[in-house]
Amino acid sequence: MNYKTSQKIAFSFLFLANLLVILPVALIIVIIIKNGIGAISWEFLSAAPRMGMRAGGIFPAIVGTLYLVLGTMIFALPIGILSAIYLTEYAKENMLTRLIKLAIINLAGVPSVVYGLFGLGLFVIFFKFGASILAGSLTLAIMTLPVIITTAKEALDSVPLSFREASFALGANRWQTIRFAVLPHALPGILTGTILGIGRAAGETAPILFTAAAFYLPRLPKSVFDQVMALPYHLYVISTQVPNVKLEVRYGTAFVLIAMVLSMNLVAIVVRSHFRRKKKW
Repeated sequence: MNYKTSQKIAFSFLFLANLLVILPVALIIVIIIKNGIGAISWEFLSAAPRMGMRAGGIFPAIVGTLYLVLGTMIFALPIGILSAIYLTEYAKENMLTRLIKLAIINLAGVPSVVYGLFGLGLFVIFFKFGASILAGSLTLAIMTLPVIITTAKEALDSVPLSFREASFALGANRWQTIRFAVLPHALPGILTGTILGIGRAAGETAPILFTAAAFYLPRLPKSVFDQVMALPYHLYVISTQVPNVKLEVRYGTAFVLIAMVLSMNLVAIVVRSHFRRKKKW
């Protein structure tokens, strides 16, 4: 077998592996769109639920999801990026930093329900925030931190060392070097971690089940200490807890959730592409 033949076989297996990943996802999206598009209307998107969530819309759940995602990013992004900067640019390589890096990797694999119980014990009970947007956002932020820190650290590590050396040679201090010579080039990779964090925070049910989500709340929250309805939990409720809900309403809710996540990801991808085009290396 010559080189070209073996290369074609390898590419064929890689293509087949991609299909095995893409086709089930595409099939799920097609089924959700097919069964849920009939429920999408202005009333469905702008009205509050009524008749025990068997009629009306999902507007409070949409707003609640956006509040939770926004709160998550407010807490997670600064802490995650600053942690990655410290581990990459300031921390010395020793036993402590190796343990911290190992802990971050392990935390990325902790089940979301464990984060939910942690948020319940710490934010809801100990700090007495109650079940609220604040408690839910902090719990989701802790859950997304490992992903953001890991991807941001890899993005910072990918910036060539020569950029730092050139900055130091011109008289810049360490923070100026990080601010002007490292971060602008690492931004696309950092945004990748943000995209992953947004997607996970928007679609999680278990953490907000313990810390923020309300079963039925047909009004908008007035402060960060109020409970909210959220699309993932609302979808779980109307699918398992409320009888006689139309099938198209369930699929319509799932369709809106997927559309929201994809829209937020699309915006982040566009921003990432904009900064990636500015790279000169």
